[in-house]
Amino acid sequence: MSAAHQGPAALAAEVAEFQRRLATGLLNLSRLPPVELATAAREVVTQDGTSTLYRYRSTAQPAGLPPLLIVFALVNRPTVLDLQPDRSLIRRLLAAGVDVYLLDWGCPGRGDRHLGLADYTLGYLHRAVLRISAEHGQVDLLGVCQGGTLALVYASLEPARIRRLVTMVTPVDFATPENLLAKWARGIDVDLLVDTYGNVPGEVLNFTFVALMPFRLTLQKYLAIVDGADDPRQLENFLRMERWIFDSPDQAGQAFREFMRLFFQENRLVRGGALVGGRPVDLARVTMPVFNIYATQDHLVPPSSSRPLAGLIGSRDYEELAFAGGHIGIYVSSRAHAVPAAIAAWLARP
Repeated sequence: MSAAHQGPAALAAEVAEFQRRLATGLLNLSRLPPVELATAAREVVTQDGTSTLYRYRSTAQPAGLPPLLIVFALVNRPTVLDLQPDRSLIRRLLAAGVDVYLLDWGCPGRGDRHLGLADYTLGYLHRAVLRISAEHGQVDLLGVCQGGTLALVYASLEPARIRRLVTMVTPVDFATPENLLAKWARGIDVDLLVDTYGNVPGEVLNFTFVALMPFRLTLQKYLAIVDGADDPRQLENFLRMERWIFDSPDQAGQAFREFMRLFFQENRLVRGGALVGGRPVDLARVTMPVFNIYATQDHLVPPSSSRPLAGLIGSRDYEELAFAGGHIGIYVSSRAHAVPAAIAAWLARP
């Protein structure tokens, strides 16, 4: 029966039950021990400035493939890729026999505010690729979200270094009508923002992401506390996601300025004309096989932003995978296990 057809007594009882479950959920949340993220066994390979290169411990018979280097976004921590043992893209790749490396960008300090896109792509990323290839010969690259854009920049500048490229929920065309984040970014005075802050605080960007879809990312999300009020496991899942969402690193001012201007405001991956480290970024030079994965319900990187990659790269070996879910669900939802399985199968393809 709809609320409009319920009597006052029934409505009062429903509200009282909601309040009871909310109170129970909050109380049970307060009693939970601290949650841990990113617990898969790994070792530090190198530390380079703010960045750290990790290698994960194998958990299955090696598939005999070149190592896979994961490049995540600058604006979030890569811990969401190993949120917990049963919701972990990294663990599922390891289970498929993939040799997994991860480049963690770290968090810039005040002295790092002048780091630009060249420092991240032709510096940290390039040196990580050289370190891995020196031991293994070839390297595959998986770029995630903004990290996928950085991976495309690198692959266009150093195409001979990468055997195969996987892009996952990666923005390419920053001017599509559905791209809410790009609409916000085009109205920002990025010079004033960076000159004011130096490094852009992670809290500022978190507020921006929430403001894009306030109902889904606030009220609707916190109703999960009511639904899982008596389920400690569900409450732990909620806490892990909250810890990841609100653990955003600051952004090096110059890299933020360049990324916003070149891509969000000028759409240079599509229009051409981007320079990184004084070198032209041309997606036609991305000639290795490419596997592009996008999420059909993604509000941050809509399919219309990701799919144009097919017509921009120089590779004739291009495949797509549409994941039925959202930007975060592609890592942690119950259906997300299909994504690392597809990646592993594509990497092993003849």
